[in-house]
Amino acid sequence: MLRQDRISAVQTMTRRIEPAQSGDELLGPLMNLPGVWSNEGRFPGRGWNMIALPFSGGPPGTAPYRLLVNQYNETLTVSLADKGVPNRGLGIRPDPVNGDQTLVALDYEQAISQIAIDDFPNSGLTRTVPKPIHHEPGLFLNMLNMVTNDLTVARLGTIPHGDSVLALGRTSKIEGPPDIPVFGGLPIGLGPQDEVMTPVDPANPAYLDPYKHFHHNLFEGLFDPVDPTKLLRDAAAALPILRTTVLDFDSTLESGGVLNIPFITRTANASQLRSIFWIHELDEKDENGETVLVIQYAQVVMLDFFRRRDGMPGLIQWPHVSINTMQRTINKPVPMAEIARYDQYLTTPAASMKGVE
Repeated sequence: MLRQDRISAVQTMTRRIEPAQSGDELLGPLMNLPGVWSNEGRFPGRGWNMIALPFSGGPPGTAPYRLLVNQYNETLTVSLADKGVPNRGLGIRPDPVNGDQTLVALDYEQAISQIAIDDFPNSGLTRTVPKPIHHEPGLFLNMLNMVTNDLTVARLGTIPHGDSVLALGRTSKIEGPPDIPVFGGLPIGLGPQDEVMTPVDPANPAYLDPYKHFHHNLFEGLFDPVDPTKLLRDAAAALPILRTTVLDFDSTLESGGVLNIPFITRTANASQLRSIFWIHELDEKDENGETVLVIQYAQVVMLDFFRRRDGMPGLIQWPHVSINTMQRTINKPVPMAEIARYDQYLTTPAASMKGVE
């Protein structure tokens, strides 16, 4: 938590965009994010993804969807800090009720390339690997004051499929490893589903066959879509974790939400997102004598399609789950060449963002 004098200093500073520095206390709980995180070296192929998709091309009598699974490598680049971002209030600073809000933002870019893919029923639509499957520019926000219900951070992201998300969040710091929860992979709205072998619909006992298939034939011998976060727990148990910063984002909190283009909305609507990041400080030093950092995340996006089968109104919710474990491979500011599009704001720091709102 920042001291009030530091918050006041940011409120009176000239807004500026600059390369993000790890350990910058103005970033608050986001201070360990700057740099480049990847699966290179220590954690190759630790990214896993599962998604159910409407599909009518399966054998007769099978459910009208397929379950697609991917294994991937990722690069997450956190490059820029935008400091002193003002949200104008009704009063005059430092009015504690009607004053301005001040934020610090971190610019991130996520790039993912698959290295293995499968689906069931087999669609014949899977492509040759490796290939890019995800690109997402976005922002992490540290809200320094005027927050609601301890929601001090936020994540904003957009992807080329035509989706954008605002998820508000809370943070915590714990000693040792975290308790990584189970993100259930089974659809919600089918009826009793205490175990994956339960015949959900007596009229079609094969409705969960795609999940049963990968539950009994683990993808790449490792990934089970019934318990997709198990691999995160296994990885964390093998690491010498000293302490963990937890960033927990949820689009259903307060003013958060997900917006999609019309095609997405009417076919497989992305209705909500939850993502948890665990930033681990290890009992290890790198070649420069600095603490080794590892990041893990679990993300679930609910896709809504097909009428519910449990007598409740609405559509079935299908969890689209992604997980990964990565190490910070570059912990210094990202080279200026990588962020040249902001050069006009960086050439004259003293007046860099004067007048920019």
